[in-house]
Amino acid sequence: MSLPIDPTALDATDIGEQRATLEMDHEEAIEHVREAFEEAGFGVPVEFSPSEMLNEKVDADRDPYYVLGACNPAVADRALDASDGRMGALMPCNVVVWEEEPGLQTVYHVSIMRIGRLVGLTADDEEMEDIVATTGELVDAAFEAL
Repeated sequence: MSLPIDPTALDATDIGEQRATLEMDHEEAIEHVREAFEEAGFGVPVEFSPSEMLNEKVDADRDPYYVLGACNPAVADRALDASDGRMGALMPCNVVVWEEEPGLQTVYHVSIMRIGRLVGLTADDEEMEDIVATTGELVDAAFEAL
């Protein structure tokens, strides 16, 4: 199977990739990221630790890794309408916090709105362009607060 797009032709801006480094312990970083995204207009309805689950279930010996599922309800509603409901398969917008080493955390995010548009889940139209811009501004505000 060939991919519908060439991943090597994409750069970080095409997928809305953002990354930040925080000098704090893992639990403090999770709280800080949660607060920054909430202040920027996101709710965080879903949270989980893949590392805890994998360490327990398959003895993976993973370093701390945490996912915050962020959502701005007004934008999510628009995206569902703009995609005939298909964008829901990518929701919520995940923000990942992983420990590089004790006291050093990486925060990582990619734009599901940009990715959804790239893979054809939504029309490439003015409405989706506005949704991408709106979510981008919200995420930018959150990362600036980090």
